[in-house]
Amino acid sequence: MNSQSHCLVSRRALLQAGAGLLLASALAPFPARSASSDGYRIVAAPARARFARPDRPETDVWTYNGTVPGSVVRLRQGERARLVVENRLDQETTVHWHGIRLPNAMDGVPGLTQPPIEPGKSFVYEFTPPDAGTFWYHPHANSLEQLGRGLAGAMIVEESEPVAVDRDLVWVISDWRLNDGGGIAPRFGNRMEAAMSGRVGNTVTVNGRVSEAESFLAGERVRLRIVNASLARIMALRFEGHRPTIVALDGQPCDPHEPENGRILLGPAMRVDLALDLGGEPGRRYDVIDDFYDGLSYRLTQLAYDARRPIRDHSVDAPVALPRNPLPEPDLASSERHTLTLQGGMMGGGMMGGGGGMMGMGHGAVWAINGQSMNGDGHAGMEPALVFERGRSVVLELRNETAWWHPMHIHGHSLKVLSRNGRAVPHRQWQDTVLMAPKDVVEAAFVADNPGDWMLHCHVMDHQMSGMMTVLRVA
Repeated sequence: MNSQSHCLVSRRALLQAGAGLLLASALAPFPARSASSDGYRIVAAPARARFARPDRPETDVWTYNGTVPGSVVRLRQGERARLVVENRLDQETTVHWHGIRLPNAMDGVPGLTQPPIEPGKSFVYEFTPPDAGTFWYHPHANSLEQLGRGLAGAMIVEESEPVAVDRDLVWVISDWRLNDGGGIAPRFGNRMEAAMSGRVGNTVTVNGRVSEAESFLAGERVRLRIVNASLARIMALRFEGHRPTIVALDGQPCDPHEPENGRILLGPAMRVDLALDLGGEPGRRYDVIDDFYDGLSYRLTQLAYDARRPIRDHSVDAPVALPRNPLPEPDLASSERHTLTLQGGMMGGGMMGGGGGMMGMGHGAVWAINGQSMNGDGHAGMEPALVFERGRSVVLELRNETAWWHPMHIHGHSLKVLSRNGRAVPHRQWQDTVLMAPKDVVEAAFVADNPGDWMLHCHVMDHQMSGMMTVLRVA
């Protein structure tokens, strides 16, 4: 595993002056493209997709609206949305609107928040997104297989005032485990794999295809929204010849900053918004490299510049700072504190370990939180590990006592990341999915203002399905 630094931080105090500018005088605003928020119908159904060259075989996949990834859902901040999900699979499903702070009944966890959607049936999701940003949607039923066969899509909640960039782009990055015939390899849920890093694929796609290049114009500024929709693959992206600026994490704006060592670290389910200034040479190509896994670096795609002259005569100096969302600020002085310890998995010598006795591990479980395991996707009657009074400020200390990485996702809330291994986390970062390296200790705070039973789990789907999941109740 890669042992280099894993925090999305900047060494230098860059991009501070003028961070509030939206470049209204420099760039034309990106036009709003959202459909009416009540105009979405999403159909989960089998289809076929071609990930690579035309001479390569097609792959049987499961899709939203016939494509992988599914249709981009564009909503407006503060405007009520109505989304009808129809199930044409031969098994039950749900949809989880990942990162959206919505009512508990709309969260998409089978049994816990809603009945599963049976084959041939539909379910209507209605909510008003309070936050603008980059989110995504995926199943929370048979998650490992349904996500692994293609059910995922980006959800964009647009700011009330468009951000001034030349283009607003989405990259949904997925990886697939394909066999020699181009089909999706079977055997989801291998126990040995689940006890280690999970099901990492052998084919990586950008927006549903193996990408040789993505087209750009010299001189333009792009807002690039990247979604890691993989089952288990962690990514460390480098944009050769460019200096991207991180402006949001998991949909929540942060102080604009350059990534440490130029590497953008994304665990499964995480998102990052970049302000990318295209200052390269017309006609030239620049690699985008993923080098997270030691010795397994590969080229994700290339930035391919059109041969035309730059669209402006000088580079844009001021960074884009996104307007903050209405997240309640936790009161650290009066907050209650709790520790959640991640345990289990394969350790040296082939033993399951991690401390805590593992007395709560049920059949098929190899992971635990505070010694207790919850397997699967969610079900009725799940007892909460912690109960919070509504409106209380909470500090969670997340301790990773395992030998593996875990992107820990909280439903219904966003966490203000305070510190990692005793060091303060800069840039005012809020996240719904916090990537934990082996032996990491992370402190994060939130206001428990959204009533209901909420999942907290690892988003390496093998890990979730085999025990690294719990419930937090806001009473």
